Amino acid sequence: MELLCHLLPDRTHIKLENWLIDETQATIRLIVSSTQTIVKCPICSLTTHRIHSRYERKLADLPWADYSIRLQLRVRKFFCINANCKRRIFTERLNSVTAPWARRTLRLAQRLSAIGLALGGAAGVRLSEQLGVTASRNTLLNLVRSIPLPAIVTPQILGVDDFCFRKCKTYGTALIDLERSRPIALLKDAKAETLAEWLKAHPGIKIVSRDRSKTYESGIRQGAPEAIHVADRFHLLQNLAETLNQVFGTHHQALKAVDEAYSLSSVTQTDGTTSVRVPRPSREQQALLLAEQRYARRLAIHQQVWDLHQQGWRAKAIARQVGIGVTSVFNCLRTPTFPEPTRRRSLGRSILVPYHEYILQRWNQGCHEGLVLFEEIQKQGYKGSYDTVARYTRRIRTAQGIQPRKLYSIKSLPKVTQPKKLCLTPRRAVWIVLGKQESQPPDSEQLIALLTAQHPDLAEAIELAQGFAQIVRQRQPSQLEPWLTQADMSNLTAFHRFAKRLREDYDAVKAGVTMSVSNGPVEGHINRLKMLKRQMYGRAKIDLLERRFLLAT
Repeated sequence: MELLCHLLPDRTHIKLENWLIDETQATIRLIVSSTQTIVKCPICSLTTHRIHSRYERKLADLPWADYSIRLQLRVRKFFCINANCKRRIFTERLNSVTAPWARRTLRLAQRLSAIGLALGGAAGVRLSEQLGVTASRNTLLNLVRSIPLPAIVTPQILGVDDFCFRKCKTYGTALIDLERSRPIALLKDAKAETLAEWLKAHPGIKIVSRDRSKTYESGIRQGAPEAIHVADRFHLLQNLAETLNQVFGTHHQALKAVDEAYSLSSVTQTDGTTSVRVPRPSREQQALLLAEQRYARRLAIHQQVWDLHQQGWRAKAIARQVGIGVTSVFNCLRTPTFPEPTRRRSLGRSILVPYHEYILQRWNQGCHEGLVLFEEIQKQGYKGSYDTVARYTRRIRTAQGIQPRKLYSIKSLPKVTQPKKLCLTPRRAVWIVLGKQESQPPDSEQLIALLTAQHPDLAEAIELAQGFAQIVRQRQPSQLEPWLTQADMSNLTAFHRFAKRLREDYDAVKAGVTMSVSNGPVEGHINRLKMLKRQMYGRAKIDLLERRFLLAT
C-alpha cells in the first residue's frame, strides 16, 4: 500500500483508500479521495469549507508496467459563501492532478501532448499503443491544439522565408530568430501587408535576412523601416545561375560542339596507334532526328511570335493566330533568341554502360565472342540479357569494318574505344562554371576552356558569372560596383536584367556580401516544416502546424 501511495499523481491533495487488480483485463483501479479541507471558488477566489455533496470522477493515468491505471477519484461540491458571486455551487479543483472536466490526469495528458507534438496523429497513435496508452488521433491533435503558444521575444536579427501549404497555390511565411536559430512565428500568407503588421506589433528588429522577393522587401520597409536588409547569398548565387542558364540555353550548337570535342579527346591515343569510336545505336539516332524536327517547329513558332509582336499585335491575338497559349507567347517574348532545348544527361544510358570499358579492353585483346564476354561480365554483376551485349558487339564490328557472320581477316584491326558521353546541358554547364573547386570533376577546367573558345558571348558570360560568384563567396563588397558596371557594358541581355535587379536592391545585396548573416538556418527550419506538413497530410492547418513547428524543437 505504501508503494502505491508513492506512485499517485499528488500525495499532498489525494490519498489512497483502496485498490483492485483485474488480471484478465490487465487493469489496476485505485480508489482515492481528496484531502482538501478549504477550497477556493473558481469565480471569486474566496475560500470556503461548506460542503454541498460528493461525487466520483474516473481518470486514466500513466500505465504501470503492463497494467493500465484507472483512478476512481472521490471529490466534493462546495457552496460559495460570497453573496455577490454568480456561482452558488462549484466543484473542488485538483489542479495538480487533473484539469476540470478532464478524463485523464495531467501527467498522462502531458505525455500524450509530447507524443502528438513529435509524431502527429496517426503515428502518435501507433506509438501510444506500444506504450500502453489508448488515444485516438483526434485526441492527440486536440491536445496539441490546446497547448498555448510561447511568448514571442522580439529578436534583433530576423530571418524571413516562405513555405507552401499547397505547392504553387497557397503560401505562408516563416519567421526565424537567427540569434538563437529558433522559429518564433508562422504567418498565414506570404503578403507584404501581413508581414508589415507583424513587424509593427514587434518593434526592435535591427537586421532582417530575406531572399530576393519584392513582396518581403516591401513588407519589411513598411513594418520595420529602420531595419537593415540582408539579401541571402545562396539566393544571389541561385539568381546568377538562372541568368547564366538563360545564356547557355541560347547557344545549343556551341554546347553540342563542346560535346563533340570532348568525345574526340577520348579517342586520341598517347602511343600513336589508331582508334575508332563505337557508333551510336540506331534508336538513339532516331530520337535525335525527332528532337531536331521538334526543335525546328518550335523555332518557327518563336520567330512567328516575334514577327507579329513587332507588327504591333497583342499577346492574346498572337496566341489565337499561332495556335498556342498566352503563357507560351509571353515565354517567347522574354528573349529575342530562341532558347535551345535542354538535353537529358541520361540520353543513351543502358544497363550495359558500366561494363563498356571492360568489354572494349577484352575486345582489343582479341576476344571477339559475344557469348564469352557476356559470361564474363555476368560474373561481375551484370543483370541484363545477352541480346544487349550482342547489339553492342555488332556496333563494335561496324566500327572496325567487319561484316557480320564473316571470318576475321588476319590483318591487324584498329583498336576500339567508347567515347566519353558528356551530354552537356545548359544546367550542367552552369554547375561546371559556378561549382566550387573542391567539388568539381577533374576535367572541369578543360570543359570551361572549350566553352570559352566556342563563342564570345559564352566567354563573356563565364567571366561575369565567375567574377560575381567570387565576390559573393569571398565577401568582396568593394568589387560589387565595378562588376555591375562591367555587366551593364556587356552584350548579354540576361546579365543586363540581372544587374538592373541588383541595383534596385543594392543596399541589401551589399549587406549580404559584407555581413555574415544568411538565410541558411531559415532554410533548415523550412525543411523541418515541410516534413511536419507532410506527416499531417491534410490536417496541416495553421494552428496545428504552428504549434508543432514552434514547440517540437
